[in-house]
Amino acid sequence: MRLFQPLLAGATLRDRAIACLGALLGIGATGLLSRVVLGGDTALSLLMVASMGASAVLVFAVPASPLAQPWPLIGGNVISAVVGVIAARLIPDPMIAGAVAVATAIGLMSLLRCLHPPGGSTALIGVLGGSSIHGAGLMLALAPVGLNAMILGLSAWVFHRFSGHAWPHRAVATPGPAPVTDEDIEAALETVGEPLDVSRSDLKAVVKLALDNAASRKP
Repeated sequence: MRLFQPLLAGATLRDRAIACLGALLGIGATGLLSRVVLGGDTALSLLMVASMGASAVLVFAVPASPLAQPWPLIGGNVISAVVGVIAARLIPDPMIAGAVAVATAIGLMSLLRCLHPPGGSTALIGVLGGSSIHGAGLMLALAPVGLNAMILGLSAWVFHRFSGHAWPHRAVATPGPAPVTDEDIEAALETVGEPLDVSRSDLKAVVKLALDNAASRKP
């Protein structure tokens, strides 16, 4: 049964229900508003890209993740779309073009501080999306990708005003002097040796709160 235990620390059943409702409203708003802006006769593939579903998982299910913030959501998807379109034009073999597009998108998103996992899917859509996607050219990055991402982000911002979560995320303020320094956090991350889906400020806050709780149990 350990396989079915929650993977996310701090996630509750209420949080999962909120995430489902947020995704329902967010994707619904994105699709309907995109259809209004772009026109009802626009091909479905040019109304909303499938990678918005993955973006919705991040912004509604893990809104505190550094990968789910507004700049990664919008910048990561738009940059990846541009990369996918260019790769499709320059590389005849779609399998190779797809591989190059995803790898390049990861590199650019990392350099521009907007790493967003659904960007990998967006890059592949630019390569493998078919004739309508290829016909859109670089405009794909603006519509539907950029438009979708902005509407989804606006939906998330409005929704999280009522969800109990802050989006864009803000680290929890911890009173009193922090018992650990930024250097301590960096040293711990080096020891772990794996990138974690949490910001350094959140790690520091959690460590501080955990130490405070431990100290309160002392006789």
